[in-house]
Amino acid sequence: MYSLNNVSLDINEGQVFGLLGPNGAGKTTLISMLCGLVKPTAGNFTIDGLNYTSHSSKIKKIIGVVPQEYALYPTLTARENLHYFGSMYGLKGSDLKDKVIEALDRLGLLKFADKAVETFSGGMKRRVNLIAGILHNPKVLFLDEPTVGVDVHSKNAIMEYLKMLNQNGTTIIYTSHHLAEAEDFCTNIAILDQGQIYAKGTPTSLINDTAEARNLEDVFISLTGKALRDGI
Repeated sequence: MYSLNNVSLDINEGQVFGLLGPNGAGKTTLISMLCGLVKPTAGNFTIDGLNYTSHSSKIKKIIGVVPQEYALYPTLTARENLHYFGSMYGLKGSDLKDKVIEALDRLGLLKFADKAVETFSGGMKRRVNLIAGILHNPKVLFLDEPTVGVDVHSKNAIMEYLKMLNQNGTTIIYTSHHLAEAEDFCTNIAILDQGQIYAKGTPTSLINDTAEARNLEDVFISLTGKALRDGI
């Protein structure tokens, strides 16, 4: 994993901003810093006009985080998990109950609400994982590989739900190795490698500015090379 080096980004309200790059490029490090999980050794950033050094607690209230690894308690039911995570964001009573039911229903999980999460398929867990990060209606949502390892139907349900959230005003910052998905989903993209930004712009502009590129995958290979990035 690379440390970040002179990374500078402006992400505007309402965008779906993709952070793309090979394994170890610095994507998760950058998201971890923006979420307050890792403290930068240099530099600064603001979210919704709030500086992280003096307003970190306020920032945490307006962001949602959906990690790549499942952040769920396997022996609890989906409903129990979501009530727990919702209460951590200050939701309670009928408001919390209604939000959980609505989200489970929209993502096709309501009939499984009282089943233990450990009995769920990967796609079902991924959907519950997403709901846990958005119950409090965050202004900014951070997604780290939200569709990794899921079936086609779960992937479609997740992406449609995310598009709905964005249309309703949520700014989304997203990492993925699914470049065709990113090309369709993102309004803007930055390609990182070795802790630095190699290119940024709209998917269309990046494709148009790269010789012989037909899609975002061609842009990605052109900028980061064809070498394998295996590691232990």
